[in-house]
Amino acid sequence: MKLSFLSPVYARPGPVASVYLDTSRDVDEPDRAVELRRRHLRGRLLAHDADLATVGAIEDAVGADREIAGRHGQAIFAARGRLALVECLPEPPASDSAKFGMLPDVLPLVLQHTPDIPYAVVAIHRLHSPAPGGEDELEVDQEIGRWPMSRVAPAGRTHRRIAVGAWSSEVEPLLGRVADRLDAAGTEVIVLSGDPWAVNVVTRPAPKRLHDRFVKIKDGSRRKPEPGRATLEKDLGELFTDRLPSRDQQLLDVLRARRVRRPDEVEGLAAVVTALQRGQTRAHRTPARRWSGRRPRPGPS
Repeated sequence: MKLSFLSPVYARPGPVASVYLDTSRDVDEPDRAVELRRRHLRGRLLAHDADLATVGAIEDAVGADREIAGRHGQAIFAARGRLALVECLPEPPASDSAKFGMLPDVLPLVLQHTPDIPYAVVAIHRLHSPAPGGEDELEVDQEIGRWPMSRVAPAGRTHRRIAVGAWSSEVEPLLGRVADRLDAAGTEVIVLSGDPWAVNVVTRPAPKRLHDRFVKIKDGSRRKPEPGRATLEKDLGELFTDRLPSRDQQLLDVLRARRVRRPDEVEGLAAVVTALQRGQTRAHRTPARRWSGRRPRPGPS
């Protein structure tokens, strides 16, 4: 998984305030519930000697995701009076937390990003003409995201209505846009849903490099997503259960193959140290980070 989304957290010198809280909207009086959590987190940050400017920046961001329906949470990072990163979490944290120190508490956010699968959705639904002999229309929703973070506040969503007779001519530019996103974002799965005829018109002329990326959802009923939620959220959840990005799956397959041949050389502290000494390790590239904070003072001798 790429960790470049953490770059803003490490771009400013510390100390850093790290806050996780539940901002779900599926409760009674959600605004009041979030306000109570905000006050509690403020007290915890001040108890950890956080400066007022940084605490104020955190408070201003709390609840900014109120337009998103259902269960979710927030991760908020700030340093020296300025926000560094605010992300909506697809799952609320098990408990609210507020920390202030030289190193940010990023692990809960990283875990919510996994497995981080880039995907595209094309949902096509037929709208029958109310007039006798009138032409039907197709309602086309396109969306791109990275699962599971794009369960909330998905990016790249478009909505169009197209006459059925014009659909065949619209498919080529649509496939071109999908292919561009495939190259730019590394899209691994293209989910198609809706009218069977319209879906087949998309897949038949598609270039070969897209064919193994297509996944068709058989249920063609119209399901409008809740505000701020992903298109076909439930279907995507079922599709991506226990699935890894292709790069991670390849590395896992290599590990499993080597473990069968040489189990004592690929796992455990001794095996890791030996591999590091021999220069036999590989890792994903991550953004360069500079140390954030002051140099630690030497302890007593």
